[in-house]
Amino acid sequence: VQLQASGGGLVQAGGSLRLSCAASGRTFSSYAMGWFRQTPGKEREFVAAIEWSDGSTLYADSVKGRFTISGDNAKNTVYLQMNSLKPEDTAVYYCAASTLVYTIAYYSHSGGYDYWGQGTLVTVSS
Repeated sequence: VQLQASGGGLVQAGGSLRLSCAASGRTFSSYAMGWFRQTPGKEREFVAAIEWSDGSTLYADSVKGRFTISGDNAKNTVYLQMNSLKPEDTAVYYCAASTLVYTIAYYSHSGGYDYWGQGTLVTVSS
């Protein structure tokens, strides 16, 4: 199974970007998908997650109200709509998929996922 993230790029502060992530390879059923981000010298941090069973979503406080996660469970595809971007949102964004069953809160931890994409760079200029 491979996760392919796309949609990153350079945007001015206040602008928007939409990231996409699609799974390919052997058929599998994910229970949740999420987005994380990482900047050089820092640990990977949670951004957002969606649980397919009831559509529950979870966001990091730093992006709440600005970012929206959505997707298509049948296609194992997840999106991240990012609005009102700030320079501090600059990072490599990684998508992840989980075939593991946890409460929605646990999907804020990288250990809750068993598949990861390669990352897409988002740069927000001031």
